Order: sequence, then structure tokens, then C-alpha cells
Amino acid sequence: TVPFAETPTSSLFGENVFGLSVMQRRLPKVVYKSLKATVESGSRLDSSTADAVATEMKSWALEKGATHYAHVFYPLTGLTAEKHDSFFNPDGLGGTIAEFEGKTLIQGEPDGSSFPSGGIRQTFEARGYTIWDVTSPAYILENPNGTTLCIPTAFVSWTGEALDKKTPVLRSMQALNTQAQRVLKVFGAHGAFVSSTAGPEQEYFLIDKNFFYARPDLLNSGRTLFGAAPPKGQEFEDHYFGAIPERVLACMFEVERECFKLGIPVKTRHNEVAPAQYELAPVFEYANLATDHQQLIMVTLKRVAEKYGMVCLLHEKPFVGVNGSGKHLNYSMGSSVAGNLFDPGDTPSENAQFLVFCMAMIRATYKWSKLLRSVVASASNDHRLGANEAPPAIISVFLGSELTEIVEAIAEGKAPTSKKEVMHVGVDVLPTIPKHSGDRNRTSPMAFTGNRFEFRAVGSSQSIAGPLVALNTIMAESLDYCADILEKADTSTPVKLGKAVEDLVKTIYVECKNVVFNGDGYSEAWHKEAAKRGLPNLKTTPDSLPVIKEEDVIALFEKYKVLSRRET
Repeated sequence: TVPFAETPTSSLFGENVFGLSVMQRRLPKVVYKSLKATVESGSRLDSSTADAVATEMKSWALEKGATHYAHVFYPLTGLTAEKHDSFFNPDGLGGTIAEFEGKTLIQGEPDGSSFPSGGIRQTFEARGYTIWDVTSPAYILENPNGTTLCIPTAFVSWTGEALDKKTPVLRSMQALNTQAQRVLKVFGAHGAFVSSTAGPEQEYFLIDKNFFYARPDLLNSGRTLFGAAPPKGQEFEDHYFGAIPERVLACMFEVERECFKLGIPVKTRHNEVAPAQYELAPVFEYANLATDHQQLIMVTLKRVAEKYGMVCLLHEKPFVGVNGSGKHLNYSMGSSVAGNLFDPGDTPSENAQFLVFCMAMIRATYKWSKLLRSVVASASNDHRLGANEAPPAIISVFLGSELTEIVEAIAEGKAPTSKKEVMHVGVDVLPTIPKHSGDRNRTSPMAFTGNRFEFRAVGSSQSIAGPLVALNTIMAESLDYCADILEKADTSTPVKLGKAVEDLVKTIYVECKNVVFNGDGYSEAWHKEAAKRGLPNLKTTPDSLPVIKEEDVIALFEKYKVLSRRET
């Protein structure tokens, strides 16, 4: 048992992370400032600082009981990979000495040919490199018999081509920043470094280990292939937000403690709709860090569940007749200068900057809907999409009533209005509460939920890297389009800037309004209506994957230097 009363979970946050606060205490000021600038504003890393960082990182890790370090990377398997090396080398006097140099921190060399590569690496050509990602902090991974220093890295071929999911994420974030800054410059925010942010919700099942090992189908495929439905399923959905069983809650507590040690800001836990289904959700982080942390969350859930006599199932649809598991990818964009770029404020109709970024997302989803479907395609996720707990394979955008009214009014040349409403519940002892600008729509694949877009089609076992690469890149393309128009327009006064934004909103909405749908995505009527609107409905993975090889997709990734033609 964990002595939680003696060591509260809140006191453990970041305990095993070589983060900025640790670096500030341990590194020379000039080295710390260089690293901080790279992490917070995307400036080029000064490689001369690596030796100083490696020395302190090694000392810190040894204090934490580490004997080995590992370059952690994220190959195209969608899983996490790591290669461990010992700090200790013989000293020639019968003892050992701990060594860890800057060049070792910056670069590792795992096998580059035994991972999926689409033919970039042949099996007789083995060299690959892992390259330190300074924007994702190193951390200590604990084991009952020791600890390991883990260093997040990018993984590339000897030819310099990406073999992983981390490199394209970082490239796409760079492309997004470049185009977002062009738009913000029009609004007077010069040099406002912009990063995409993500807060992915993780759904999962916990099954008693004895039942799991008695089922060859669960054991081998992660889902039931035979058997009878239980006498009580989820007919009344009474499991949803119910009291969490004690054994499960004990497991959740330990998962959260382990996540806190690793600096993962887990926030929410609750019962999901299906029996034995649960959810864990963190708060928003930079997209590449959220991606790394999401991989750690999946590993931690599986590892800790074993301690409590359970198996964690991340399969998208493990049981017929009950809800499957997704990974709702809450997506936004932020800047320390300009704030959350998807936050409409109290009066969205008067927030021109928000309207531009919102319309860019609508245009991106409309123009690249097939690409968004393809990056969530898997045999297991096909079982979930379109069922009664997940959005359909038709990619559409939910805006909510207020925001839809605003953009439609602008498109029709009318004066938009918006105001914050309050809700009177009718019980005197209950306070009035602010009412959101629109209801939520759980059937929408891309739903605006107040200050972010929620991409609800991602599968529970998937890495969020692929969806983030797509989202960042298509947003970069749309913001590039918006910046071109705004830079050519007369924006010399607030009134003229407002007129330019109104014209842009009208242009985009008239072209892309078919993708906006606020109704029931489960209904047969929507499938017929979507077909009339010309929206693609790629129901299966074989339908979806060829999209990635279409010429416009290849050109998109090439233009913004996210993936070369060969990498794509």
C-alpha cells in the first residue's frame, strides 16, 4: 500500500521530472535561459549547452537511484520504444565511473530498420538516430528494483527522414506557429509565439485478470469474438458517473500518483457509460508534451491495473452491445501574448481575432475532412465510429446555436449580436449560473466546446500524434490562406480591419458552410443530408487510408515541411 496520508499526491507533482524548475536550480543561468527560450518560444537550441545539461541531468538521476538512461522514442507502431544504456563504465582500477556527456544526451543510435518505415529503411540498412527533444522534459521511471532516466527524443533515419510520430508533430507545430503569427501580426500582436495545445481524454475498460485469462479471444485480440450478452448490460446507463468501485478507485489513486510524479496533470476521473468502463483526463499542455504524456498514461494504466488484479483494455470496441472507448482530443492554440486563440470572450461577435481562427478551423475541416478521417482509421476504431456512443465517419463541425447565428449573420451582411445569458433554475437557494453560448453535441466529430475544438473520432488505443500532425498542418494551411487575404486588405484602422474580417468570414462560410452541422449525427437523416451536401463518408479503414497518398495531401505536407513526399 502507498502511504498516501504521509505523502499527499499534491506534493508529488513533477517529483521525477527534470523540468524547468529543477534546471533553474541546478544549471548555470546562461544555460538555463537558453533552454527556457527554446521550450517557451521555439528558438534554436544552442548545442554548446548540452555538456552542462548532461552533467546536471546525470547527477540528478543518480540522486534518484538511476543506473541507466534511455532514449525514449515513438516509432510508427504507435507504441513507445526505448533503448537503455548504463551510466557506469570501468575506470581501469577495478571500479566504475558514471559518465554521461552532451553528445550522448543529444544523440543515440537504435536500429533504424526493424520498425515500420514504409520502405525508407531496408532491413540490411540498420542505422537510425534518436535526437534529444529539449521541449519535452526528461523524467525518472521507477521500478521496484531501480530507476531509469528517460529522455524523450525524435527518431530519424540515417538519411535524415522521419521514422517516428514525434518529428512530424514538432514540424507541424513549427508550421502552425509561422502562419498563426502572420495572422496575429495583423491584429497588432508581433512576435507572439503560438503553440497548439491538447488535452486528450482517455477512456478504458478494467477487467478482472481471472476473467481475462479465461478468454482466449480477449487475450489474443483485446475484444470478445464469441459468447453471450450479459443479463444486465448498459440499458439504464446507470454506470455512467456512478460511485466508483473501491478496488477501481484504489487503482485510479495509484495511477494518478504515478502520473503526478511524471508531471502529467491528470484532472478528471469518472465511470463511463459501459459497465467496467472508466475515463481519465489531463488538463491542456503543449501538443508534443501532451503526446508524450498520453503514451505514458497508457503504459501507466496497464502497469498499475496489474497490481490490482485487473487488466486494462484500450481496444476501441472490446464488447459487443456496449459502448466502446475513444480518446476525445481537445485541441486549441495558445500564445502568452494573445492568449487562447479559440476563446470567444464574452462577446464573440465583437472578437474579430477569434472569428478568424474559428473560421480557419471550419475551412480546414471542410477542405481536409478525408485526411482527418484517415488519421483515426484502424480496424478496431471502425467498430466504434458511427455506433451509438461515437461520432459517425462523416466529418462535420458543431458550432452551437450562438456561434452559428453570428457567422450566418455576418455571411448575410447583417449585424451579429451576442450576449452572455444566465440560467435561472427555479430554486431560490441555488445561484444563477452563466449559460454557455451553445449546447454540447456528442455526435459531432469536431465540436466547438466553448474555448476549444474537440476531435471526438480518435480511438482509445491510438497515439494522438497522427491526429495532431493533421490538425496542426491543415490549420497552418488555412491560416496561411487567411493571412494572405488580410495582408492584402486595408487594415489600417479598427473599422477597416473589422470590415476585412467580415469579408473573410463571409467568404469562408459561404464556401464551407456544408460542413457545419448542429444536429443528431446518429440519425439516418443526417447520412442522407450529408450525401446531398457532398460530404465524404469513409466508413472503413480500407476506404480511408488511400487518402494519405492523394496528391493534394502529399503537396500539403510538402509545402509546410511537415513530411516529404517520401516520408508521407
